[in-house]
Amino acid sequence: MAGSDLRSPPKHRVRIDEQLPLDHRLSNIYRIGAGLMGLVLIAFGILGLLDHVGFFDTGGDTVAGLNTNGTLSVLSLCVGALLFAGMVIGGNIASTLNMLLGIVFIISGFVNLALLDTGANFLAFQIQNVLFSFVVGVMLMFFGMYGRVSATLPHDNPYWRARHPEQAERERHSRARGRHGRIGVG
Repeated sequence: MAGSDLRSPPKHRVRIDEQLPLDHRLSNIYRIGAGLMGLVLIAFGILGLLDHVGFFDTGGDTVAGLNTNGTLSVLSLCVGALLFAGMVIGGNIASTLNMLLGIVFIISGFVNLALLDTGANFLAFQIQNVLFSFVVGVMLMFFGMYGRVSATLPHDNPYWRARHPEQAERERHSRARGRHGRIGVG
């Protein structure tokens, strides 16, 4: 009996792929983030391919102030198309895709920073590309995590409700009582 008093309340795990209601306002933020970043990457990829740069050329061809080659242009087009697909799908898929690709961009920035002046720099990265990779990674992470990760989520947020099911249920009951009036014996 003494051991049961010391037990903490059961922990509820929140899965990152929990579904939001289809009309939830956070879905628009995830879509906008994926669409904007996808548009930037597709534009960069198209401009790089229009310059007819060699596929593995590391000669220093630039597009919009960033070094590029055919490989980086095609890779940018593919990632941009993936982000556009996330924008079309929306919801948690767009959010999760933004977060995952944000991590990939940040890791890519560090890896390419290490490869800058080596023969293994097959994407023709320069320091401005590394900085761009970091900025895009952080922006994608921001758009993906918005409304999902915070200590101050509003109580109507589905992620807050999933993390605090007992309190969410109490608040739901108190709102229901407020709408229907108190029923009781006086």
